[in-house]
Amino acid sequence: MERIIECVPNFSEGRDLEKVEKIVDCFRGKKGVKLLDYTSDEDHNRSVVTVIGEPEPLVEAMVAAIGKAVELIDMTKHQGQHPRMGCVDVVPFIPIKGVTVEDADHCAKETARMAAEKFGQPFILYEKSATAPHRENLAAVRKGQFEGMAEKLKDPKWKPDFGPETIHPTGGITAIGARMPLIAYNINLDTSNVEIAQKIADRIRNIKGGFHFCKAMGVMLEDRQIAQVSMNLTDYTKTAVYTVFETVRMEARRWGVNVIGSEVVGLIPLQALVDCTEYYLGLENFSIDQVLETRL
Repeated sequence: MERIIECVPNFSEGRDLEKVEKIVDCFRGKKGVKLLDYTSDEDHNRSVVTVIGEPEPLVEAMVAAIGKAVELIDMTKHQGQHPRMGCVDVVPFIPIKGVTVEDADHCAKETARMAAEKFGQPFILYEKSATAPHRENLAAVRKGQFEGMAEKLKDPKWKPDFGPETIHPTGGITAIGARMPLIAYNINLDTSNVEIAQKIADRIRNIKGGFHFCKAMGVMLEDRQIAQVSMNLTDYTKTAVYTVFETVRMEARRWGVNVIGSEVVGLIPLQALVDCTEYYLGLENFSIDQVLETRL
C-alpha cells in the first residue's frame, strides 16, 4: 500500500463474541484493507478494531461494518462501564502514509454519507472534521449518552451532519472524523472504590485542569472488583505515557492505593514505548534507530 489510512472503530459490544466476529469479518479478506488488531472488554462492553487500508476500500469495509453493527447491536439493551451513544460509538480516520489529514477527513465524510443513506444511522463529525468548535471534543459530543441523545439532538447546535435528525431507534448515533493517532491506556488500582479512580482521573484530565492531551475517567472492572483510571492520550509527544503513569501512581498514594498494572487497548506507536524505555532506564543520546527491528 502506498497510501495508508488507519481506522479504529469502537463498537458497543464486548460480551457476545459471536457478534463481534461477524462485525470484524467485514474487514477480513478485503483487497486494499488489512485487519491489524481487535480487542473486546466485558466490563466496558466494547470492542476496538484497528484496521489500515487504501482510502477507497477502507471506506467500503467500514460502511459494511457499520451496517453489520446496526443489524446486530441493540443499544436499548446495552450496559457497560464505558460512555457510549451508538452501536458504532466512534469512528476515527488517521493519516499514516502518503496521505494528509484532509484525506482522512474525506474518508470520514464519505463513510458517514454512505452509511447514513444505507442504514439510517445518524453521524456527527468530530475532531478535525467538526463543523463547529463545540463539536470537536468527543466527550462533549457523547455527553448524555444513548439514553439522553434523542433529547439532546432537538437542540439545533447538535443536529447530525449526516442521516436523520434523531437517533436510530436501536443503533443510536455515531461520532466520526479525522484525527491524529491516540493511545488508549488504562491503569488498574488495588481498590474496589471507583470514586478514588475518578478523583485521580479528575486530577489528570485536561477538562479539569490536568494534562492538556489527556482524557480520563474512573471505571469499575466488575469481574476483577478493582477500579481503573481509563484514558485516551491524544498526543503522546506532548503528554507521554510515563508521565500519566507516574502521576496516577503518585496520586493513588494519597488514598493509600497502589497501581497494580496497566494496559494498552489496541495498538500503540513504537516511539511511545521507546520514550518510556528512555525515561525509566535513563538512556542518554538514544534514538529509535537503535532499535534492532526498525532496521529490518
